[in-house]
Amino acid sequence: MSQVAPGRKEQAFERLPDVFTGLNKLQRLGVAGRLMIEAAKNENPNRAGLLKTPERFSKAMSFLLSGYDATPESVVGGGIFPSESRGVVSVNKVEFYSLCEHHMLPFWGEVSVAYYPSDKIIGLSKIPRLVDLFARRLQVQEHLTQQVAEALNDLIKPRAVAVKISGHHLCMMMRGVEKQNSTTVSETSIGLDKLTNLEQQRLFSALEGR
Repeated sequence: MSQVAPGRKEQAFERLPDVFTGLNKLQRLGVAGRLMIEAAKNENPNRAGLLKTPERFSKAMSFLLSGYDATPESVVGGGIFPSESRGVVSVNKVEFYSLCEHHMLPFWGEVSVAYYPSDKIIGLSKIPRLVDLFARRLQVQEHLTQQVAEALNDLIKPRAVAVKISGHHLCMMMRGVEKQNSTTVSETSIGLDKLTNLEQQRLFSALEGR
């Protein structure tokens, strides 16, 4: 691996070390896992419990980042249908697991989605698939909330859509401020101006599962 010149350590993370040259995704992740183990002082990366950890790490991270390999259209497929109703539709408390883009530590929680159809509806199972698509990327909760709403809006053009996420972040729990009982709530909506006040109330009531 090439050495970093004195005074340039702040730039060391801006390019891939030479050891990664020519490797595929799984191989790069495996090398990254091995380097993490070797960075632990006095640890032996060749002991029995760690010998295959880089391989396991590679497969796990590949799955946790698999959202980059798909699109909203590909995960929804043929799961869009003509709408026969104008009433509010909601899917609540969809669990998700993601990785914080700042520290690459897990965060997890629940996503609720509510929308008023226009001409199309989406299969109920496709909403969790959309959530997983975006959650299996490096994320912040605010972006995840917006991306789910925008994807649904692009796919079926509803009159309005709202998304709410409640999450727990290990970057706040096991490091930093170390607060164990905090919950982060993010919410976004598109198209509220198309709804009456009563419809807005019903939309957000549905979002809360009421």
